[in-house]
Amino acid sequence: MTAPLRRVLVRPPRAENLAAWRDYGWRGEPDAAGIVREHEAFCELLGSAGAEVIVSDTPLDGNPDSIYAYDPALVAETGAILLNPGKEGRRGEPAALGRDLEAAGVPVAARLAGAAFVEGGDTCWLGERTLLVGRGYRTNDAGIAALAAALADVDVISFDLPHFHGAGEVLHLMSLLSPVDEDLAVVYLPLMPVRLAELLAEREIRLVEVPDEEFETMGPNVLALAPRVALALEGNPVTRQRLQAAGVDVLVYAGDELSRKGDGGPTCLTRPVLRAP
Repeated sequence: MTAPLRRVLVRPPRAENLAAWRDYGWRGEPDAAGIVREHEAFCELLGSAGAEVIVSDTPLDGNPDSIYAYDPALVAETGAILLNPGKEGRRGEPAALGRDLEAAGVPVAARLAGAAFVEGGDTCWLGERTLLVGRGYRTNDAGIAALAAALADVDVISFDLPHFHGAGEVLHLMSLLSPVDEDLAVVYLPLMPVRLAELLAEREIRLVEVPDEEFETMGPNVLALAPRVALALEGNPVTRQRLQAAGVDVLVYAGDELSRKGDGGPTCLTRPVLRAP
């Protein structure tokens, strides 16, 4: 999650998909020109940080959420695991993303299907052999079991997520936690599962705490570009100051259309394909 980002897949917004913003629970109607400008600038930041940016362009008609490329797949050493989103309108995304990943040279190692639901936002690597999974309204027990079966050499540890605002509003594991180095993570502790907080303490991972007023503006959602180099949504000044005090170089991007209206931060907008020293 924190080694230097070398290759990353993104899905650009398409004007024809934005009309369904209400159906997908967005907070407001995105401006078609503005969201494209913001996404282009976001990709430029990724490229300037040293990552090869792969554009996923398989059509997904009528789905504005498809720009959030983190959710449909998980990339492991063996290749991509195509997930199965709990949000019904997103269930066509894994197959489309899988085609683009294969075209980029990433083999598909496994596929989740049926009633086994997992969304990528509920998954977070802690080191190379531990995968944290949040059990919530978008990721269920059958999905976690299927994911563990596909990752036989990985310790898959699940945690119940809080109800918070309920099934109609997404709360992913990575809404609460973003690693920024092997020994450092930005977190929102009030909603953190106790067993997860204990595990982070056992692993001697230092926590940068997000204040209450910056949680719902995606303060905990940051993307590690390299150890202690993070990309964050503009705003959340207290979280940014606390990260900087912990030795993190924080880059920011404008995301009023791209992130705030659809509740998807920099992690959500990317599917890291390769991280390497």
